[in-house]
Amino acid sequence: MLFYLVDDDPASIDILRIIIEDSDLGDVIGSAASGTEALEGLRHMRPDIVITDLLMPDMDGIEFVRQARDRFPGVRFLMLSQVTAKDMVAEAYHAGVDFFITKPINSVEVVSVVRRAGRGLTMDRTLEQMRSLLGGGTAPERPAARPAPPPEDRGQTILNMVLHRIGISGDPACRDISQVVGFLRSPEAGGAQLTVSQLCARFSDSPKAMEQRIRRAAMAGMVNLANLGIEDYGNDTFHEYAGTLYHFEQVRREMDCIRGRSTDHGRVSVKKFLYALAALCSER
Repeated sequence: MLFYLVDDDPASIDILRIIIEDSDLGDVIGSAASGTEALEGLRHMRPDIVITDLLMPDMDGIEFVRQARDRFPGVRFLMLSQVTAKDMVAEAYHAGVDFFITKPINSVEVVSVVRRAGRGLTMDRTLEQMRSLLGGGTAPERPAARPAPPPEDRGQTILNMVLHRIGISGDPACRDISQVVGFLRSPEAGGAQLTVSQLCARFSDSPKAMEQRIRRAAMAGMVNLANLGIEDYGNDTFHEYAGTLYHFEQVRREMDCIRGRSTDHGRVSVKKFLYALAALCSER
């Protein structure tokens, strides 16, 4: 299963991530510190389960779930809360929350609740598939869960997540990147080490223009990572992608340039960027 976490407390995010991944419940593909940020992030991702805090500054968890459920049907929502007031709990369930997890976070409870939510999700998908096979049926009261994504869609989900985390998910070149990465992950590629020009020529009558679009987007991603590293050298996103999608020494050069210590910007290897993305999408 794929998870997305929403909490303004970074410690809670870290604890949930550790519990989920150490218990082999699935992969955490993204997180947000507010409901507004999460609504934007979910546009680029396709999680199975969203775990959100109830009390957040700009939008409480109930309002977030209410809006998210309308926009992203089929996603299960779990809520973290210390609040036990019956009227608020009832409002949360009415908004679309499936289960509650009490704070302070307890690993045993998290594992139990997530597994129950997973079983419910599997059942919904199975029933939906049966309805399709049988030619219809009465629609359920809750939004119909989407069928389980095939492997290629999961790879696209991971790609969207990575592009979002390095800050370029809204770049027009993302379509170009998706085409190339999809090809590199396909049997048709056969493990061949093609040049960027050869790759772009498969999808565009103007391969040079396509390559430039990808280069600009990749450079923007490097700049974003360099800024993350300057703000917090221990940032998870910085450490995960600075030496994976790029040559780390080039990211450090860009950091020095941003600090004003040098006039030389870091350089991007578009080939490394694309092949690394394909590898990331295939290994998870």
